[in-house]
Amino acid sequence: MSQPGDVKEIVREKYGQAALRVQAGQGSSCCGSAPSATSCCNPITSNLYEAGQAGEVPDAALKASLGCGNPTALAELKPGETVLDLGSGGGIDVLLSARRVGPAGKAYGLDMTDEMLALAEENRRRSGLANVEFLKGEIEHIPLPDNSVDVIISNCVINLSGDKDLVLKEAFRVLKPGGRFAVSDVVVRGDVPPAIRKSMELWVGCVAGALSETDYRSKLASAGFGDIDLEVTRVYDSEDARAFLAAEGIDRDRIAGEVEGRFVSAFIRAAKPASCCAPGCCAR
Repeated sequence: MSQPGDVKEIVREKYGQAALRVQAGQGSSCCGSAPSATSCCNPITSNLYEAGQAGEVPDAALKASLGCGNPTALAELKPGETVLDLGSGGGIDVLLSARRVGPAGKAYGLDMTDEMLALAEENRRRSGLANVEFLKGEIEHIPLPDNSVDVIISNCVINLSGDKDLVLKEAFRVLKPGGRFAVSDVVVRGDVPPAIRKSMELWVGCVAGALSETDYRSKLASAGFGDIDLEVTRVYDSEDARAFLAAEGIDRDRIAGEVEGRFVSAFIRAAKPASCCAPGCCAR
């Protein structure tokens, strides 16, 4: 089983390669190591943004997206708010958020991959938006002060972390009282045999690590969040993963019943309490 450090390096390498492919004009990002039809996560990363939204950002930002949802379409962003995108990649969700919060607001993007940060900065320059800032760092150690952000978004990134408890505690820390957590992520529903789970997670999230719905809710509550809600936005089945599973030497038909409907993309909402009821509850 991979340790957190191993996972981090795998993620850094894969997402760095994805950014370089986009910069080299080789098309959309892929989860696999090569931009082929069998290695790209097309059923997951495609058709996430409406035409109007896609037209608001540079094409390179759209092509660099490796998300599993569209948190900007579901998060209720208001003019003047400060938004933080955990694992911002090429910057598409940051740029869309910046437009929604307007000049009086601010949109931060946090990423640990130099290649993605370089691509995001170029996309920021092309967008002409002045209320955007990209930060280098890890989502387990957010480089922002306590109680400084109104909304946290993320697009299929928290599942990649080797220490999700720390990620959620950090998210709670930087949110202002009453702040909102609104992320898209991969979630597992029900029991899946370990070998099949590992292969499906590699396909769905590029590296293993998706939480069950119960675990996600439990970890959010342990971090201090309330008003927790999980809304399924897309259900994946063995047909979606047919090419990948075949490449892994897995008979799709044999395991279809164990895969159908077990892996989903979901929109996860939660909130930091608006007022403190005990010492330390505003920044755990």
